[in-house]
Amino acid sequence: MRLKAHKTRSQHELSVKLRVAGDEHGLLTFERRRMIIDAAKTALAAALCWWLALRFGLHDGYWGSISAIIVLQSNVGATVTASRDRLLGTFMGAAFGFACAAFGSPPWNYILAVVLAIVVCGLLSLRNSSRLAAVTITIIMLVPKSGPRWELALDRVGEVLLGIVVALLVSTLVFPDRARLWLRDGLAQEFLVLGSFFEAILEGFRGPPSQNLPALRDDALALLRGNSQLLEAARNEPSGPGWREGLSTLSQFGRALFDVEVALELAVKDSHEDRFAQQLEPALSHLAADIRTGFNYLGSCIHNWRFSTPAEGINLEQDIADLETRMDEVRHTGIGFLQAEVLRAYAVQLHLKQIARLLRATRVETSSAVGDSEKVVDSV
Repeated sequence: MRLKAHKTRSQHELSVKLRVAGDEHGLLTFERRRMIIDAAKTALAAALCWWLALRFGLHDGYWGSISAIIVLQSNVGATVTASRDRLLGTFMGAAFGFACAAFGSPPWNYILAVVLAIVVCGLLSLRNSSRLAAVTITIIMLVPKSGPRWELALDRVGEVLLGIVVALLVSTLVFPDRARLWLRDGLAQEFLVLGSFFEAILEGFRGPPSQNLPALRDDALALLRGNSQLLEAARNEPSGPGWREGLSTLSQFGRALFDVEVALELAVKDSHEDRFAQQLEPALSHLAADIRTGFNYLGSCIHNWRFSTPAEGINLEQDIADLETRMDEVRHTGIGFLQAEVLRAYAVQLHLKQIARLLRATRVETSSAVGDSEKVVDSV
């Protein structure tokens, strides 16, 4: 069984649309535009913090600008996450720095403060805040400054808080970039790549392995990791009903599908001389072809954020039933073949059925999570 290696017109158009993201001049220009916008937003936040610090009479207002530059990220969700980590780290550092400065003298009280802050942050699952706490302790305890330490601690917290507030306002109000929208398109691209990976795997079933199989596996894994990071950022963004649940559901099913495809890749290894699987045709090829179409279909559903539109021309449950019927019909003939190729055929059909059911569950459960009101047709 060999799947025909080609892209449908709809798949190609969707893939280009996702890569270009609406920019008629291509990805490179779009990325440059994003870079310019990010640079302008960062400069605006830093300058605004400096101006406000002067207006409020803060002694070291540049710390607010530094905080704004550090926490301002490429999207709103990531900015919220970085702001939370920096604020908690600053509070922890100010508390330990002030407490340990009240007794002893450097370096021993300074070392104690840093150790305590990092350990406490670790115990509270605030590892991203631990180094920021240590930086705050260093400023409070080691930077020469007249006046009481508690005043320096309060000044530092106020300056950091100013930078965080300004960064959040700029990120939210000035050309806002939503992580959830990037994640939606990233997940759509992920399902397209998983479909291509699936196709490349089956090219090696009873035939020579596909040359681009390792590259597609790496692409799929890179998308999974990148989308996982975007999911963490998207969870911290305000969003409409169903967005968080739908994105989380898709991310979980994407990882599950990748794992099964890797198992399928192992199952088809050394199958180029197998003959038993030929008896499973045409049911095996029909299921594989509909699975490939199902990946493209789900990619389109994700991109349009609509999961109730029926998939025309495919019915995975019927394909599975046909394959199981065919397996029962040829089961008695297995005695005439090598045990290894019989086992490979069973493993391949098992993984195909698992992928098909995961595709169907992806659509059904995501539709339920996002609250798609129309009836989900029981096909994919």
